[in-house]
Formats: sequence, C-alpha cells, structure tokens
Amino acid sequence: MSVTHGKMGLSLTQEILSHLGLANKTAAWGTLGTLRTFLSFNVDKDVQRLLKAIAGQGVDRIAILDVLTNRSREQRQLISRAFHERTQQDLLKSLQAALSGNLERIVVALLQPAAHLDAQELRTALKGPGSAEDVALEILATRTPPQLQECLAVYKHNFQVDAAEDIKSETRGILRDLLLALAKGGREAYTGIIDYNLAAQDVQALKQAEGPSTERTWVLVFTQRNPEHLIRVLNQYQWYTGHELEKTVRARFHGAACVALLNLALVIRNTPMYFADKLHQALQETEPNYQALMRILISRSETDLLSIRAEFRKKFGKSLYSSLQEISGKISENQEPRGTWWATVHSVARGEHDLTTKQHMCMLNRFSRV
Repeated sequence: MSVTHGKMGLSLTQEILSHLGLANKTAAWGTLGTLRTFLSFNVDKDVQRLLKAIAGQGVDRIAILDVLTNRSREQRQLISRAFHERTQQDLLKSLQAALSGNLERIVVALLQPAAHLDAQELRTALKGPGSAEDVALEILATRTPPQLQECLAVYKHNFQVDAAEDIKSETRGILRDLLLALAKGGREAYTGIIDYNLAAQDVQALKQAEGPSTERTWVLVFTQRNPEHLIRVLNQYQWYTGHELEKTVRARFHGAACVALLNLALVIRNTPMYFADKLHQALQETEPNYQALMRILISRSETDLLSIRAEFRKKFGKSLYSSLQEISGKISENQEPRGTWWATVHSVARGEHDLTTKQHMCMLNRFSRV
C-alpha cells in the first residue's frame, strides 16, 4: 500500500522535529539514552491512535512515528500485545502491510524485541553478501551477557542452528576464533578487586606474543578478561613499551583480524566512541548505510546514545543530529519515503540544538551523577 499523508520531504521532517524534546531535559530521565519511558503512557489510547493511522485510504505516518519513537521498547511491546488482544491482528504485520521501504524496516526494528533484531542482524551479517566481521563483532562485543545470551537463543530458535556453527562456516583464522570466543560469553565479570599481578602477566604475555603462532594469547586476553581489567592492561602496556597496543596490532596482524582487534580495543577503551566512528562511516558512504544507522541508533537509544552523540561531536566537529540533517536535506526532496525514514532517525537521535562540545560534555557529566 502506498504511504501518503500530509506534507512531503523536508516539511515532514520539520513537522516531526518540532515535537521533539530538548536534550537538556534528560537530566530527569536517569539515563544516557535518547528514548525514555513515556510518563503519560496509555496503551489503549496508543492502540486506538495506531488503528486510526492505518485505517482508510491514506496512512498517517506522523501518528505512527509519534507513537513508536516516543515510547520505550517495553512500552512498544505492551502496545503490540494490546493491539493483538483488541483486533486479533499482529501490529507488526499490519504496519508492514501499510508501509514500505526504509520506513517499513525501521518500524519493524522499533517493534521487534531487541534480541530478535540482534539475531536477525547477526544472521544477515554471517550469511548475507559482504564481510561478516563488522556487524558480528559489534553485536557480540557490545551486548551485555544477558542480552547476548538471549540473542543467541533467539538465533538458534529462529534459524535452527547455533550462531557458532555459522561463525565456523563463514569466517576463518583468528577472526573466527575471536568471534567464537565472544559468542561463548565467557568474559570474566568484574568483582571490584584489582588483580595487579594478572594485569602484569597479561602485559608480558602480549609483549611476548608479537611473533607467529601466538594468536591464542591475543584471543584469550581480548575475549576473556573483564573490560576494567583490560583498560588497565592497555594502559600498562603503553607505559612499559612506550606505544599503544594498537600499534603492535597493526604491525602484527593484517586484514579482517587486524580490524577486529582494533575495534575490540576501541570498544574496551571507549564504547561510545566506537559507535560514533561506526555512525560516521555509515554517513560517509556514497549511499548512506541505512541499515547500520538504524541498527546502532535504535539499539543504543535507551542506553548511551547521548554519550555517543557527545563523542561524535568531539571527534568530528559537528553534531550527529546536524550530520543527519545534512544528508536528509540532500536526499529527501524528491524521495518522500526515504525522507520519512530520515525523519524517524532524527526523532530517535533527538536534537542537540547546536550545543558546543564543552556544553554537551558538561551536560553528560552532570547526567552521569544523577
């Protein structure tokens, strides 16, 4: 069904953006995410609004986006269940029938449970065209242990195969070993006790693992140690050698293995910066990588997207929001569905209203103490 409602292109973007809250209201949220629990949530009213939006000859995209991008994932799941109870129809399938293109894909991502979205993205990365390491590493290295466990369980249920089996068949060498180790979920939990002896041992092991046939040491340290311990290892390695561990990685490894280890090191040092880099790469491609933007913005929208935005501005000299607006201005005028998709992305990222880097970092520091 074609999607037609109201204003087109940039005017639609502006209309949706006009309803968004300011970033500095997040001090009361207690979160570094951009999407929060809607305090005036009324599941019956939301179901009624969505029913009205997809009924009749036209589809009210603004109403659909206003509901889905202003509710937490938990609230969206409650809406889905209530919709089914009231209509005996699946909300996700109803919206898929009403929408199309990138807008349909992002609405599906918003309505899916997080583990289902991660499982599908992981499967596509491992079995689809192109290289698997980028998306697979992102999911396996940045999800919490419970999130990863649920993702892998959904993967097995939906695709009738363990993710580990697909990793074995689709990747090779140290990259395969890294992904398999991450998929096992064997990373040690942080106990609050600093083990200085183990940190020194790991530094020495990595210094001695610069020759051939030492890949197992790198895999063990990077995938088994807890992040707090690894930060200490990275700092001590630089103190002992006079250079960052990443320099050794670039000299010791090549290709996908080198990229994977460098990305793991960045995840350990600064996870928001890792995602800021990935968003920047997605925006810099000749054709913006819509799938990567959707996956990252939605998956981090309730955890640390404010921190990611701050790192993006700090490194690239402009806000993530402004970067999205620039791309939107170039592609939306004669491509209405895609313009709507960008409007949705904007509503997830939220506006920063041209805060300076210093102002934004101070704001985030204040939030982290709430």
